[in-house]
Amino acid sequence: MYGKAFAPEYQGSLTTTLSVNSSLVDVLAAGTEQLRAAERSGCPRETARVGLAVAEAHRRLGHVTDADREWKASYRAARTAGDAGAMAWALWSGGTLARQRGALALAWRLLGFAAELGERGGDILARGYSLAGLAETGRIQGDYEGVSALHEQLLAEARERGEARHTVWALEGIAQMHRNTGSYDTAYAMFEESAAIAAQADDRRGHAWALRGLADIVSVRDGDADRALELLAEAEVMCRTMNLMSALAYNHKMRGNVLYRAGRFAEARDIYQEALSEFRTMSEPRGEALARLGLVKSLARLGRDRDATAADLAELAGVLDRIGLRHARRMVDRARVEFGITEHEETATASPEHQAATA
Repeated sequence: MYGKAFAPEYQGSLTTTLSVNSSLVDVLAAGTEQLRAAERSGCPRETARVGLAVAEAHRRLGHVTDADREWKASYRAARTAGDAGAMAWALWSGGTLARQRGALALAWRLLGFAAELGERGGDILARGYSLAGLAETGRIQGDYEGVSALHEQLLAEARERGEARHTVWALEGIAQMHRNTGSYDTAYAMFEESAAIAAQADDRRGHAWALRGLADIVSVRDGDADRALELLAEAEVMCRTMNLMSALAYNHKMRGNVLYRAGRFAEARDIYQEALSEFRTMSEPRGEALARLGLVKSLARLGRDRDATAADLAELAGVLDRIGLRHARRMVDRARVEFGITEHEETATASPEHQAATA
């Protein structure tokens, strides 16, 4: 049995005033007010704790520069206070931001330090969230063999504590790996369980991500575009209510995927363009690359010049190689096969600047 979901990143005086479902705009307003009060009172521990919420609100809203400034300020205040747990949470926020920005090596480093500090400071949740961050970083890179056991370990720990939000996260991560390796039935069952737990615990963010996963399976396995779009529409309402801008952009990208699979290429093109704009506004290179890939494929299906398609795929391959996203990189290779484009064609049609950059 799981209790109501809670948000451990809302700390200090914000613990009792904010919930896991608070709008990020409200989180930012309340957090900034309490942060200024803590700074005026000269309490570094409270400054660190409430500053974390400000950093996370900025990150999730796509305010990359502000988020970077605030997690570092939270860490400095925590270090001044000698609070290892607060230092761990600040590093977790910084590591999560680094992953969002595509700086995966930095993400590994910061999240590793955060896990160590969380354990040293006896903060079980900080340790767990930091390990989860490491697991998620490896998963989006496509290193399923390297992080599957860690996902399973964190799922077992979350189930044992009855912690709904972390159970939902772990189930969705494992489900995504099953989906990406073709085990659609297993993936569907795990997304379904995570959706049920999230609904029971009133975790709207987790519920929205679970619905997105279910929509993907319904589309790719069952070919039921209408049902998939219904699930995505339900999730979008939750994203908009809470101002979950990153989740909304990924929802739109998935909508593009569903439309593309259904052969509705003009609609897919338009929604991929919308998602691409959203990801660029947030400076989220992984999402941007995935939306660009969908857009390139949609334009190709709508009759775009073959050489232009080949050049774009070559550029995307280089971007994904630099970020280190192996699974997404394999998606580019599948697109080459889909359109019968050889690597030789890509090299021949790429711009001189691109050829020099990838030589």
